[in-house]
Amino acid sequence: MAIACIAVISKENFPLHIWVPNSRSGAEADVSLHFLVHTCIDVVEEKVSQVSSKVGDPREHYLGLLYPSENYKIYGYATNSRMKLIIVTENYGSQTRDQEMKQLFKMLHAAYVKMFSNPFYTPGQRITSKWFEKELYNIYEQSKSISFKE
Repeated sequence: MAIACIAVISKENFPLHIWVPNSRSGAEADVSLHFLVHTCIDVVEEKVSQVSSKVGDPREHYLGLLYPSENYKIYGYATNSRMKLIIVTENYGSQTRDQEMKQLFKMLHAAYVKMFSNPFYTPGQRITSKWFEKELYNIYEQSKSISFKE
């Protein structure tokens, strides 16, 4: 599995940060990934409302597969504060297990909480932290070592 994009979406549904590994500014692939992230926001909202209406574990934030396309699979995660985390993976036909995706989302959530705790970050503003970028890169590298078997 290869991560193609990681996004942090605000509770008001606008992107605070969209990270594409090895991004070249303005590249066509980057634009298509940004478009995919935006198309999934409604799906995330729908899944969040479904999860909140069920009587289950309120701590379960993982939303699962949001949207499969020919080239990508998009997975979602929502925090208690209604922040949305999205990971777009390249679709190689391999089966992705939910347990591995949950692990990646927990690492992403922890990185977001740590960045959010920075007294110099203004909540709701675009994320420009170089530290956060390094954490996203670490998650990307760690995802390469996870084996996704059918």
